[in-house]
Amino acid sequence: SSGINAEWPLRPGGLAELCEEVHIGGGNKVVSITGCQSSAKTCSILVQGSNKLIAEEAERSIHDALCVMRCLVKNKHMIAGGGAPETELNIKLAKYAETLSGVDSHCVRAFAEALEIIPFTLAENAGLSPINIVTELRNRHAQGEAMAGINVKKSCITNITEENVLQPLLVSISAVTLASETVRAILKIDDIVNTR
Repeated sequence: SSGINAEWPLRPGGLAELCEEVHIGGGNKVVSITGCQSSAKTCSILVQGSNKLIAEEAERSIHDALCVMRCLVKNKHMIAGGGAPETELNIKLAKYAETLSGVDSHCVRAFAEALEIIPFTLAENAGLSPINIVTELRNRHAQGEAMAGINVKKSCITNITEENVLQPLLVSISAVTLASETVRAILKIDDIVNTR
């Protein structure tokens, strides 16, 4: 029944302060158990939407947020967001490619160009003109503004660390590593480049 206020045995040696049936709208009800006396810090997240598509999108967003938190637990280092690290790496690798020759130069240049898709996609998803934004971002980095990034809220390029737009380092490392390994596997299949 609704509103049971009693100590509820969860498992041997475990108690809860409150177990109650909660109405969450639309005729739906859930049983809420709170005040669990346990050393484990856990919680449940209830996702509800006006239709299945919205509920699934909310679930994906929560999953993404939890994955970011997992990355922070594994590696506590943070870097600038807003496409700043990818743009800086793009410029550095493009300069490095000029010092190389032959196939190595082409590979490094292609890798540098591929990194540009991240700020391009970010600008596009924010409803900005990706070509104009990425061009301005590249120019700001070429002028030495290593922390210049796409500020989605202000629809312009700003010092992204001053705006506290940060991302876990492990997310970027994982993305670049996975992309690099995929390209190496494709090139190895066709014997285009000797993998090292």
